[in-house]
Amino acid sequence: MVLGWEEARQAAYDASAPLPPVTVPAADALGLHLAAPLVAADDLPRFDNAAMDGYAVSGPGPWRLVGRTLAGQPGAGVALGAGEAWEVATGAQLPPGTRSVLPVEDAVRDGDGVKGEIDDGRNVRLRGEEAMPGERLVAAGARVTPQVLALAAAVGVAELRVVPAPRVVALVTGDELGDAPGRVRDAIGPALPGWVAWAGGALAGISPLPDGAAGLRAALIGTDADLLLVTGSSSVGPEDHLRPLLAELGAHPVVDGVCCRPGSLAGLWRLADDRLVVALPGNPFAALVSFVTVAAPALAGLRGSGLTPLATVTADLPRHRTDTRLIPVRTADTGLVALGHDRSAMLRGVAQADALAVVPAEGGSALLQPLPT
Repeated sequence: MVLGWEEARQAAYDASAPLPPVTVPAADALGLHLAAPLVAADDLPRFDNAAMDGYAVSGPGPWRLVGRTLAGQPGAGVALGAGEAWEVATGAQLPPGTRSVLPVEDAVRDGDGVKGEIDDGRNVRLRGEEAMPGERLVAAGARVTPQVLALAAAVGVAELRVVPAPRVVALVTGDELGDAPGRVRDAIGPALPGWVAWAGGALAGISPLPDGAAGLRAALIGTDADLLLVTGSSSVGPEDHLRPLLAELGAHPVVDGVCCRPGSLAGLWRLADDRLVVALPGNPFAALVSFVTVAAPALAGLRGSGLTPLATVTADLPRHRTDTRLIPVRTADTGLVALGHDRSAMLRGVAQADALAVVPAEGGSALLQPLPT
């Protein structure tokens, strides 16, 4: 069914349930989304330790120095008594009985004697003060950032339960593609790895296909992927076989055309085995518009991410008489600047753009659609 631009974007997202979760080494989870909360396996910190280089002290000063521990060394085997001090480095395990750590810059040392002013409890990191075993630290659904990986490592978590990156295979159709006279250089294939990575997918391959129903039908049936991107073959010409083949295969149409320019031929279907098929027009700017309209939201749903909210802007931009228009724009001090070169086969405008302005035909504010980076 043909939908408005915002409707198509939402429908593509809603049709894509998160993939079954997997457990992976924490280092392999970067950029994925948690399918289960991050739960502490150990105390953080693991032991009482010094927040400063200096002297662990017990009771009021002056103190008598009775030992020394550097970071990474075993802690003292005896407790500090009143009036005693223990030299420590930042992060070093504190001896039992420590009341405070006197920073080295605030200490006056004379042989085994140490003097200084200190408030009770200062510069001491207590065991478990940030996290305790079994405590939920990051909620399910959160994206695994480098900071989440750092926290997981600090609390002794070596594996994470995540929604995997959707596997994507691209089928690039068209006898017209090539460098020979009369052929058109393929501009979409080189962009696909970046588009898919930006949208959170894992591109498993790009397969060029000649025009013809037989090869495309075999690829639709036999390709192992969560989402198939088909470039070209999406219109109504004699070599445009995608829509008839999907109907023959009993695919359910989620989006079958979008009221936007360019990109009106964008589509999304669900096959009987739950694989998704996205139609991208063969013209490169139209293909990019279609990708951000239906493919990126579908991938967001598959990987368990939220649909990216779009900023609303007021700008004097050209409109189409009946359909939503997507225009490459650059932000400037004076507002949004339309860059031109925005026909379906063009790339010059979007190559210089910061975003796409989504301009409704009926007037009103525009939306800003981020571009793959």
